[in-house]
Amino acid sequence: MKTPEADSLGRVSAALRDCYAAMEALCTDLSDAEWGAASLCPDWTIRDVINHVTSIEAVMAGWLPDDDRTPPPFEKAADFLHGADTDGARYSELVRAIYDRRRRDLAALSDADLMRPSWTPVGPATYGRFLQIRVFDFWVHERDITTPLGRTTDDAGLGAQIALAEVAGSLGYIVGKKVGLPDGKSITFDLTGPLPRQLHVAVDGRAKAVDHLENPDVTVVTDSTTFIQLACGRIDPQAQIDSGAITWKGDAELGDRAARNLRFTM
Repeated sequence: MKTPEADSLGRVSAALRDCYAAMEALCTDLSDAEWGAASLCPDWTIRDVINHVTSIEAVMAGWLPDDDRTPPPFEKAADFLHGADTDGARYSELVRAIYDRRRRDLAALSDADLMRPSWTPVGPATYGRFLQIRVFDFWVHERDITTPLGRTTDDAGLGAQIALAEVAGSLGYIVGKKVGLPDGKSITFDLTGPLPRQLHVAVDGRAKAVDHLENPDVTVVTDSTTFIQLACGRIDPQAQIDSGAITWKGDAELGDRAARNLRFTM
């Protein structure tokens, strides 16, 4: 599985600050009924989603890795969740306090800190890689909240770019293992706005991302947000096919298979 390229300190820090601001804004704006509404994350309410992302930031507050084997102190998540068993303004204050601590952490980071060997949820890597994964997690979870509520989001900013890079970095695995594109075949994902770009994969013994395809066997067309949400298993492929949010041209059987089998994480 290809690893996304490292982001600069300024870029990943800015993306995380945007993530924190988005969650803080939701905390001050959600109605009582919306707090208990179902999110796109199976079996989780909107409150559960905010608790989840914030509790992980509580774990990371004040922590820097010393090696790539020792995880952060996840017991701190339970401490936050116990203290956050409240509602209204008090809950918003607790959430903001965690993000304020993380903003201070980010402000103190150096470029060298990003290169520290670190435990991450996807295996040994660097602290910078861990922060990229945090941006991805936040971006997806924000839409777990906003999509069912019909709220608009910034789907072209730094968070979206890092989230798309996370999916693109796993595209060989997705196409080879999940879609099961046969040897000798190729596919292009033609992504429309808000992040328009083309992603190409060819299978030559194994599925690999390539820079260009002259005549792919199938071209799948969808917008970048739908693409990421399908890759994360958050939205129903059939509903996107029925609505025309995802289409394909070329080999019809391969296009249908790709549209239904993009999920590589939950």
